[in-house]
Amino acid sequence: MEDRGKLEAAIDQLLNEEKQMRLAGDVPGTRKAVTDILRLCFESKDWKLLNEQIVNLSKKRGQLKQAVQSMVQQAMQYIDQTPDVDTRIELIKTLNNVSAGKIYVEIERARLIKKLAKIKEGQGLIAEAADLMQEVAVETFGAMAKTEKIAFILEQVRLCLDRQDYVRAQILSRKINPRVFDADSSKEKKKPKEGESIVEEAPADIPSLLELKRIYYELMIRYYSHDNEYLEICRCYKSIYDIPSVKENPEQWIPVLRKICWYLVLSPYDPMQSSLLNATLEDKNMSEIPDFRVLLKQLVTMEVIQWTSLWEKYKEEFEKEKNMIGGSLGDKAAEDLRLRIIEHNILVVSRYYSRITLKRLAQLLCLSIEEAEKHLSEMVVSKALMAKIDRPSGIVCFQAAKDSNDILNTWASNLEKLLDLVEKSCHQIHKETMVHKAALRA
Repeated sequence: MEDRGKLEAAIDQLLNEEKQMRLAGDVPGTRKAVTDILRLCFESKDWKLLNEQIVNLSKKRGQLKQAVQSMVQQAMQYIDQTPDVDTRIELIKTLNNVSAGKIYVEIERARLIKKLAKIKEGQGLIAEAADLMQEVAVETFGAMAKTEKIAFILEQVRLCLDRQDYVRAQILSRKINPRVFDADSSKEKKKPKEGESIVEEAPADIPSLLELKRIYYELMIRYYSHDNEYLEICRCYKSIYDIPSVKENPEQWIPVLRKICWYLVLSPYDPMQSSLLNATLEDKNMSEIPDFRVLLKQLVTMEVIQWTSLWEKYKEEFEKEKNMIGGSLGDKAAEDLRLRIIEHNILVVSRYYSRITLKRLAQLLCLSIEEAEKHLSEMVVSKALMAKIDRPSGIVCFQAAKDSNDILNTWASNLEKLLDLVEKSCHQIHKETMVHKAALRA
């Protein structure tokens, strides 16, 4: 009781000092008074009194912005030294309420909410943690360091993915421009011009830009895996593969390069996939994984691939992915791999045949006639190739897809030939007329 009385007497004395300093507009004096009050509460381990004093001091008439900022920053140092979780949450909530709506402590508020979300996540309340994080729009904070902003947004995306809110995860991920990771961090920081806001240094626990790049693409892989967007997943792995720290360590880049190869094979054929496939084949590091080089080579070679022999050869490698970086390739991956091989074989057949019977096509694809027709129809609908099926005759006619420019060029060429023929005909008629006139005169 005696200690309690001394504490209250000391706080009352400091409150009087704080009032005098505040009314006089003395910024350093007010800051010192409020921080001393909080320090006394902390040293006496009276957490309830600490919360009360934070609220009371922030509500004082004409309270200085700098004093509130110092008070919040001082109290934030005590969060990790609280005796239990409930006390910690109570202190964070008090500081949140004090800093709400105050632009000069917006960065501190964002950090407090991040701490609270971490506690909620630890308690298994992922939805609540995600909702807390989404309340803060750090992209509008001019004074926050770039790396801290990115780390905060990535945390928002991760929590949305954990609660399987893929729509919001995509919206949040678009706040980060991937080009920001390619910025040269070695350049000296420019000094802020007069009138510009001073950017604060990022806390020590915030990862570097290149580490954030890896976290960003790993989260995007999780997002694209939801809808099995294999080409986008492949591009994400390609970006991770290009990080210098990954390229320098074979233990890191070999599993990533394997993933690139698998997802290239799983991706439906399009110009982007073809470009990435050829670029990957030219990579010197492919010599370290020769089996995958052979696999990609088969896809660019216009030859029919036997599915059974290919699966026997690569089944073990396919299963091995489960124990590597990034985990297994997904539940549908094996089915989609077979589908890609069938599509490749149909494209090969379309290159070598203009007309073929469905029966023969089914034999080349090692499928039943119904399955061959189904896969061919799907490729025609997706405009991967041009073909017509004469079902009564059981004949498939492959046609080369014509561009609108090619059609116009063909018409122009035909018109030119027609005009040449008319001109030649007119010349011949004129010649015959002249010959007959000369004969009559004679």
